[in-house]
Amino acid sequence: MAIIQSDRNKDRTDRIITRWLKRHLQRLGAEVHLDQLNSLVEDRDMLAENLENLVKKERLEGRQEGRQESDWRALEEKRKTVRHLLSFGVLSNDQIAVATGLSVDEIVKLRIEDKH
Repeated sequence: MAIIQSDRNKDRTDRIITRWLKRHLQRLGAEVHLDQLNSLVEDRDMLAENLENLVKKERLEGRQEGRQESDWRALEEKRKTVRHLLSFGVLSNDQIAVATGLSVDEIVKLRIEDKH
């Protein structure tokens, strides 16, 4: 803002930067409401609020993706453990289900996959 305000053509510079910022955020797919934004200098509070909401949304999505990745890895580790236990040929499907927390149906499915 200080750069714009110190420019002798501040109105023109403000319009150009405002237009560029709106287009750039649209290209990024940012779901911020900048239709009302006409001037960075005049509307900086509205812009700050929209950008803050965008950052919060991106952080939330990042956390959700991280949780999904973590859940997927945990499931893969359980399946690996099941396959290892199945290789011993000693435990029943029920015993393996109790030991790993997977359902008996999942154990049966993995047992069939390993036979093929």
